[in-house]
Amino acid sequence: MNFRMIAYSVGRILTVIAATMLFPLFISIYYKENIASAYLIPIIISVAIGALVSIKAPKDKSLFVRDGMVIVALSWIIISVIGGLPFFISREIPSFVDCFFETASGFTTTGSTILTDVESMRRSILFWRSFTHWLGGMGVLVFTMAILSAKDTRTTYMMRAEMPGPVVGKIASKWQFSIRILYMIYIALTALETIFLLLGGMPLFDSLVHAFGTAGTGGFGIKNLSIGYYNSAYIDYVVAIFMMLFGVNFNIYYLLLIRKFAQIRGNDEIKFYLGVIAAVTVIITFNIMPIYHTFSNAFRYSFFQVSSIVTTTGYSTADFVTWPMLSQILLVLLMFMGGCAGSTGGGMKVIRVLILMKAGIHAVKKAASPRSVLSVKTDGKKVEETIVRGVLAYFVVYMLFMAASILIISLDNKDFATTVTSVISVMNNIGPGLSEVGPSGNYSGFSTLSKIVMSIDMLAGRLELYPILVLFSPHIWKRSK
Repeated sequence: MNFRMIAYSVGRILTVIAATMLFPLFISIYYKENIASAYLIPIIISVAIGALVSIKAPKDKSLFVRDGMVIVALSWIIISVIGGLPFFISREIPSFVDCFFETASGFTTTGSTILTDVESMRRSILFWRSFTHWLGGMGVLVFTMAILSAKDTRTTYMMRAEMPGPVVGKIASKWQFSIRILYMIYIALTALETIFLLLGGMPLFDSLVHAFGTAGTGGFGIKNLSIGYYNSAYIDYVVAIFMMLFGVNFNIYYLLLIRKFAQIRGNDEIKFYLGVIAAVTVIITFNIMPIYHTFSNAFRYSFFQVSSIVTTTGYSTADFVTWPMLSQILLVLLMFMGGCAGSTGGGMKVIRVLILMKAGIHAVKKAASPRSVLSVKTDGKKVEETIVRGVLAYFVVYMLFMAASILIISLDNKDFATTVTSVISVMNNIGPGLSEVGPSGNYSGFSTLSKIVMSIDMLAGRLELYPILVLFSPHIWKRSK
């Protein structure tokens, strides 16, 4: 492995993260919060370490797949530690493990929290907490690459390790151009949602941080009742629609811009994604109508929660733990699916679920007719066998990782729903689960060990397992002869 290039890359990422902390620093000064040191100290630490390891570029700049995975995994762990310092130094969160949990939850756009009263926190802290969602939504390395120049050959391996989905595609001839186009779309959608929320009467600060949470599909709220605090059908629908939009593969928006409508119509992933949202919303609407009495109210709460869960955002307008069991089960199933590949959503991704379903159907057909020649197709094209095998392998590793985490978390002796759905939630970067970790609950009651395990789960889920597994593989750190 190229250790010098790994250190150099991580150092550059740290300097960019230090620059992003200037925003909450200015907000703390504006609101006279007297916690400037909570941001200045992490900024100084980040710049010092970043400058130390990246002041001089190494002569050998070659990177390979495992190097890219190590850079991504190591960077995300380090920024979660550095990003947690403002919480710790300001004493908003006294425990450093809790700080790491909260920041990992922020950068991975999970939205799980150990906080019991977010409304008592300082504004700059709330801003930084939600801003981590926005930074992590598109990817911290993607954000760094959008700002700094990087050669295409080196960028590809890091992009493969960080971008969600089984296939990484470019929309322009070079990665950096692709990244900048995607970021323009990302910023435009974030700004558009902020404007719509302002038009609904939401204050500017609230509109901005909720747009950050929606864009990154993170879900950190600044009110104890989340979006439900505003009790506005208009705000509910604006947030729900934008959550759904951010769960779409961003390449679709580029195709819209260049008027490639035929490619959009033929995209199986987007059709399946929208179809599932529509179907589950209708089912839950009728299932919860006895609670909300009218179709319009039931539809409003159903659509919001379906959009929130399937995109792994985690905002809430109702405590769905009190809903009928059918609705709860459907929401848990949506937790596994997540958003589209190439979106800011978490979960297994729609395209993987689609490929798994088609592969399963073909396996049954093959058993019934052994001589038949069948192939998995999406968008009318045959999916390469290597991709199908990769999806199947990912699913196996994903389930084994989840099972191991559940076993460790079970040592806390929580009830079944809390234990299982807490892991499902953090691994799929959702936020709320059921029972104690439902929309009205939090993760403060777990042990230190469980919080560390769930923090790793959040990172593993956001980076789709392999970078974290590679980072902790002993043979990776052996120097090549």
